[in-house]
Amino acid sequence: MPNALAAVLLAALAALSAQAGEWSEPAVVTHQDDVVVQYRARIDGPYLVVKVALEPTWHTFTMDNERRAKERLAGKMSLGIDQQTEIKVTGGLKLAGPWLQPQPKDFSKPDLRWFSYGYEKEAIFAAKVEGAAPAQLNIRAQACTETTCKNINVNLEVPAATPGGKAELDPAKLVQVK
Repeated sequence: MPNALAAVLLAALAALSAQAGEWSEPAVVTHQDDVVVQYRARIDGPYLVVKVALEPTWHTFTMDNERRAKERLAGKMSLGIDQQTEIKVTGGLKLAGPWLQPQPKDFSKPDLRWFSYGYEKEAIFAAKVEGAAPAQLNIRAQACTETTCKNINVNLEVPAATPGGKAELDPAKLVQVK
């Protein structure tokens, strides 16, 4: 009997590990020796998930910030638009669906014709993928406080995993990037 129990436990562990891969090493972004934001990535079921953890007072922007801002400007000029988050995937994974992101917070200042949307504390970006990791991600973004902005250009290595199975991620809590 002990061998049967061990076999069941090993099968359960294998199923769990197939559902959610290990998180990548963090890509840490600093400003004047202080941490601003950290990015991590992993395979979770059929999804590539990128987790963003922001330090207090910092925020970052949606993947469709430019489109959202232009819609609100309705053809009017603006002083500028905050850099949206962009994630490029190379290596063994290929996107098999649209990117998803949390419903953003509105950081806009309409009296200045400045429209911006994003996240404080944390954000999750996810997309269905096919193929197999390892894969490389290039993340270009911007993080800001009320007085300072930091341009971001980091790379992540997604640990080896094959997409598939049930995800821990609840995609119903995310919206499609437009």
